[in-house]
Amino acid sequence: MEQPDRKILCLGLVCLDIINVVDKYPEEDTDSRSAAAEQRTVCIVLRAVRIRSAVLRERVCLPALHVSLRCSGLRQPDSAGRVNAVCLSQRWQRGGNASNSCTVLALLGAPCAFMGSVAPGPVADFILNDFKMYKIDISLLLEHAHCSFPASVVISNQTTGSRTILHMNRNLPDVTAEDFSKLDLSQYRWIHWEGRNAEEQVKMIEQVREYNSQQERRSQITISVEIEKTREPLYQLFPHGDVVFVSKDVAVHLGFQSAASALRGLYGRVKKGAVLICAWAEKGADALGPDGVVIHSDAFPPEKLVDTLGAGDTFNASVIYSLSRGNPARPV
Repeated sequence: MEQPDRKILCLGLVCLDIINVVDKYPEEDTDSRSAAAEQRTVCIVLRAVRIRSAVLRERVCLPALHVSLRCSGLRQPDSAGRVNAVCLSQRWQRGGNASNSCTVLALLGAPCAFMGSVAPGPVADFILNDFKMYKIDISLLLEHAHCSFPASVVISNQTTGSRTILHMNRNLPDVTAEDFSKLDLSQYRWIHWEGRNAEEQVKMIEQVREYNSQQERRSQITISVEIEKTREPLYQLFPHGDVVFVSKDVAVHLGFQSAASALRGLYGRVKKGAVLICAWAEKGADALGPDGVVIHSDAFPPEKLVDTLGAGDTFNASVIYSLSRGNPARPV
């Protein structure tokens, strides 16, 4: 039975995504500009230098920024005869798996909260304003002075829908079990962990298990974990979720060639009664529960593929939303 007064909490990363939309993936060491664009570049770079100098005088630490321009002139082949890629647009966007899932949950109408770390400064201001725009509870954010805000540079190919990500997280610490111990768990009906510092996250989950042991069933918290990266320490999360999301990348890394085979091969790692879920891109997604039956949902591609960034986070949030409302996992 849904209890709308209790929130869905997502723990994990929030970062700045700098998204560059290109008409094709750029070749290494290429550049293409019209004469007008060259002049605009000089003006913008000079302005950026002045801004940076002013910021440094205020002793505020900013991540390095890259200015990208769309060339409105005709593309000219370079000296090697190559026609260069064009950056069609560039934007800042709040990113991070758990952060993205919160956005989707909020859009679906679920009361939700995010817990993660931030570094103070102009980037954090941008991120916090975006959270507030979606009415996501950010009262649990942890601020760490003298740290850098994580950032991802994303190259999104408009032609193929693919994306390439360069991520930097220099020194911002993840949420610890001690941080988590300060929560009032009665506010939450579902807590989702994006697999990161797994040893600490297991300790957090144990706190929830202890809380659940003292509650009636209807007041207990459902636990879900996401194991997305192919890092061995993350695999200790398998036996700790009521719902476990395992990525295609992890499944392939462990030797499986389909979602169904991955679920059958990995189900022995999850706790009794858990639901294991694996999405397999354009081939849809499969789930396996305690009844031993693999259920499948086809993918439903849009008429035009615009961007695959955040597709997995959207899938996870949609499943969490549906299951949190009491809907069973079933074929579609």
